Amino acid sequence: MAFAGLKKQINKANQYMTEKMGGAEGTKLDMDFMEMERKTDVTVELVEELQLKTKEFLQPNPTARAKMAAVKGISKLSGQAKSNTYPQPEGLLAECMLTYGKKLGEDNSVFAQALVEFGEALKQMADVKYSLDDNIKQNFLEPLHHMQTKDLKEVMHHRKKLQGRRLDFDCKRRRQAKDDEIRGAEDKFGESLQLAQVGMFNLLENDTEHVSQLVTFAEALYDFHSQCADVLRGLQETLQEKRSEAESRPRNEFVPKTLLDLNLDGGGGGLNEDGTPSHISSSASPLPSPMRSPAKSMAVTPQRQQQPCCQALYDFEPENPGELAFKENDIITLLNRVDDNWFEGAVNGRTGYFPQSYVQVQVPLPNGN
Repeated sequence: MAFAGLKKQINKANQYMTEKMGGAEGTKLDMDFMEMERKTDVTVELVEELQLKTKEFLQPNPTARAKMAAVKGISKLSGQAKSNTYPQPEGLLAECMLTYGKKLGEDNSVFAQALVEFGEALKQMADVKYSLDDNIKQNFLEPLHHMQTKDLKEVMHHRKKLQGRRLDFDCKRRRQAKDDEIRGAEDKFGESLQLAQVGMFNLLENDTEHVSQLVTFAEALYDFHSQCADVLRGLQETLQEKRSEAESRPRNEFVPKTLLDLNLDGGGGGLNEDGTPSHISSSASPLPSPMRSPAKSMAVTPQRQQQPCCQALYDFEPENPGELAFKENDIITLLNRVDDNWFEGAVNGRTGYFPQSYVQVQVPLPNGN
């Protein structure tokens, strides 16, 4: 049985090469079938590309997506489930405004109050964006994935089987095999032809379901923007009130303090009892130099060397948001390893991601980072 199957595969391969190289004519299918094949091929590409672009639309930061994929991979290997949510830009900006608004102090600063109000509004928008993500994934991406892994896969299977049986049928006819063998091959060829046609027809004529998924996508986007518009409308009104409150507040008078107000002791500064400036005593020791002493410099150096860091081998210009720019020979503090090819680090007060191939590690990250 195994030999018969191998022989059939050899015959089909021989028929294929004869058609391609020898100019033999195979059985031609009609134009309607070929048009269905073309549309099915386009649908295969469409479903693949539409899933990819929709994910990029919902999560546009490629660095964040790469980090999420790395965390997901590590979680699978370690067997530990970790929180792996996409950092919405509205949420990141909200966190910044809330943090510094509270640090400024809401009791005495209208600006701090406005920052907190703005941060809370952005936080609501981030929550709405997460709801949009869940809605699109459930009602648009999952049906596309199901269509890709079930309907399209089944149709392409029937088409592949049809091609094989067509080659077998043409091979038997060309070699003038026995009549019963030719009839058997023809029956199988006809069966596969019918299955492939019906599968492609059902796939291409399912416009109602496909358009319904697009309607769901559009409704989700409309709801998202409507809710964000409501949040921003309320925020605008609140900020207008805060501006009016700031304008109506009386301006505080401020008188800078003098050294006399600070009641400084010793030294030669200040005023004499008659109000005239006193002179610095010649015996007073001069103020210490602001330059750091060698002893202090030596004490600091080991600590800096112990901190995980690397040196830039080349200039790096970011191509995507979230990546860290640096120049050759910059010393970059290492914060985290994203994956085998990317680090997260900080330089000159900025943080971001950069490729490992652009740097030479001087002090490696601790194990586990």
